[in-house]
Amino acid sequence: MNRSLGMAGRGLVVALVAGLAGFGLAGGAPWGRAGAAEAGPANAGPAEGAPAPQYLNADPNTTAPFSDAVRVGSMLYLSGQLGLDADGKLVPGGITPESQRAMENLKGTLERNGSSLDRVVSCLLLLADIRDREAFNAVYQKYFGQGRFPARSAIGTSGLYIGARVEISCTAVVKG
Repeated sequence: MNRSLGMAGRGLVVALVAGLAGFGLAGGAPWGRAGAAEAGPANAGPAEGAPAPQYLNADPNTTAPFSDAVRVGSMLYLSGQLGLDADGKLVPGGITPESQRAMENLKGTLERNGSSLDRVVSCLLLLADIRDREAFNAVYQKYFGQGRFPARSAIGTSGLYIGARVEISCTAVVKG
């Protein structure tokens, strides 16, 4: 068995290590906003004065192993939203009703936590069947202004929680 990475493999490893170093995960210096190394030891904790994460849940008594949203400074990171009704049941009817409900749930979570759809900067879309992408897009585009779509990734999966067809999460800027 040949264990040599080859030129392409070595390049990938170098790029990966360089990327991790930029995030302070591979022993390199953490990088500030302008890309310059910050002062202090490479393994130091968050910079003094850096905002602490706020873990936000609509139900303060939830036992779920995740938060509805996490706010750090002016950024809001949402957990995935499914097409669940107010009773926590998956709406019937397939991809289109689930997509509508998931987008309404996303909108509600954003608004409850100081943001809105017009402040979303990126989304992650998970589909139980990637062939449902166009049906989802028909719903999704109604929630954003033309030419003001967030950055987005779409991934086809081998299954979603409780048999859902769609799950969407996002990152947004909190209102001033």
